Amino acid sequence: MNSPSRSISARELAVTALLAAILLAAQVALSFLPNIELVSLLLILYAICFPLRQALMACWVFVLLEGLLYGFGSWWVMYLYIWPLLVLLARQLQRHPSSISAALLSGGFGLSFGALCAIPYALTGGFAYGISWWISGIPFDIAHCLGNAAAALVLFRPLLKVFSRLSGYRPPEK
Repeated sequence: MNSPSRSISARELAVTALLAAILLAAQVALSFLPNIELVSLLLILYAICFPLRQALMACWVFVLLEGLLYGFGSWWVMYLYIWPLLVLLARQLQRHPSSISAALLSGGFGLSFGALCAIPYALTGGFAYGISWWISGIPFDIAHCLGNAAAALVLFRPLLKVFSRLSGYRPPEK
């Protein structure tokens, strides 16, 4: 039997499903653009505004939905650790959220995305294979970095207000 602190309420479950659906809708809507996405920004906002468990659950449901939609390839295994890593890093912004810190994290994450994805390739195909895979994708990582940073600079504040209302999160006073 679950203890009360470990159980999930119907509201928390519904909000988690909504958050995952927003992630998937944003990803699909922008999928025609190479490495331009809102998932990073949304996960940063989820990590700031919602309990960590809820942000991680929304993240993993999103990854599962992507696997169901696009197939369960090697990229999917990478997403099991890449997106939760962003949630954990973004959690550090909870005390002092700002457009600049979100843009730096989101842009840096976009720039390092290829390196994070190269880890399984390095483990399965050798270090040189992982490095070559990463290097070949650097132009996409640069686009990913710039797109993520721009999205955070423009959308962080308005979306923080929306998700703060939904979650009850109150940003600290300046």
